[in-house]
Amino acid sequence: MTTWDSLYARRAGRMRASEIRELLKLLDQPDVISFAGGIPDPELFPSEAFKRAYAEILGGPEAGKALQYGVSEGSLRLRRWIAAHMHDLGIDCSPDNILITSGSQQGLDYIGKLFLSAEDTALVQWPTYLGALQAFNAYEPRFERLDPGANRPAADYADGAHKAGGRVKFAYLSPDFANPTGLTLDLEERRRILSLAGDLNCAIVEDAPYQCLRYEGDPVRPLLALDCEASGGIDRTRTLYCGSFSKSLSPGLRLGWICAASEVVSRLVLIKQASDLNTPVLNQEAMARVAEEHFDTHVANTRSIYKSRRDAMLAALEKHMPEGVRWTKPQGGMFIWMELPDGLDAAELLTASVETARVAFVPGSAFHADGGGANTLRLSFSYADAGKIETGIIRLGNVIAETVTSAL
Repeated sequence: MTTWDSLYARRAGRMRASEIRELLKLLDQPDVISFAGGIPDPELFPSEAFKRAYAEILGGPEAGKALQYGVSEGSLRLRRWIAAHMHDLGIDCSPDNILITSGSQQGLDYIGKLFLSAEDTALVQWPTYLGALQAFNAYEPRFERLDPGANRPAADYADGAHKAGGRVKFAYLSPDFANPTGLTLDLEERRRILSLAGDLNCAIVEDAPYQCLRYEGDPVRPLLALDCEASGGIDRTRTLYCGSFSKSLSPGLRLGWICAASEVVSRLVLIKQASDLNTPVLNQEAMARVAEEHFDTHVANTRSIYKSRRDAMLAALEKHMPEGVRWTKPQGGMFIWMELPDGLDAAELLTASVETARVAFVPGSAFHADGGGANTLRLSFSYADAGKIETGIIRLGNVIAETVTSAL
């Protein structure tokens, strides 16, 4: 019998299952109110628009082309739309600065593969997106805490990385309505990150899947826009912007993009060629048509609905959470971050919550590179309607109150 463990690469030992993907199985249980998955409401998908787009493509002269292999960079039509979209965000770029990926998650994996050698350091927020930790972890990095609001000198980061046997390769962050906290970096914090990256001579990975989901307040310019302004153009920047259609139009088509200096994009294209050759052309062509015709109006409608659900969850938390529980108040996105009283374990609370109250969430330790944050959890408000949000928060508040009482 083959002893498989002896054959696996060393990095295989660093691979972990996604707690979020496991919890998504609860969505198939109709009696469970799930605040776990950061997923869009399928009732909001522009299904008819996609139906027409696919019919137009497959019923026309371009059907064969759409069903064929495509260039690794991605559909030119879609990359042109993305370049125009980036221009609206203050980023002057061309299709040559765009790589289409099979979801932004693939983009994070490619970035990890391109930049990280074993023992190199990746700076990440604490907590940070679980999927990024998973993507980078396979390349055996060291994670260091990045606090955009602090003034920690670059030398501290550099010395720590050097002692570990590598160097700081990039700072990863989600500046708008971050997963999992829902928090947004202000302009000063973004400029501080750019300055730090300059001092460290490292890259910045700007993960921006929620940028279009702002419900209040003024937009803050993307890091890449600030970088372009300071450096004199996108091909002189150090920032890689990761975008996605998953939170705006459809996650099922698995379409994201990386916007960066053309030199970096050309390297990422080589990884794409060795990985899956190209993202499906048919999906790209359909997305281009739907984005051209419906992106702005569809996103505006989505924002209105998600804002009402955010408001419903914040109101329910105010009414039904016991004393000692704290949470964030995001200006957009899909998430609220909760901190429980000291001594409570969100993983243990989840078991009780699902078994007795039929309410699911994600324990916060999954988002900490060091496994900390045992008394934190993430709630998503995008999937459930206002009625289920109210019911679910009442139940969750009761479970927390009972847990606190039993711990006394």
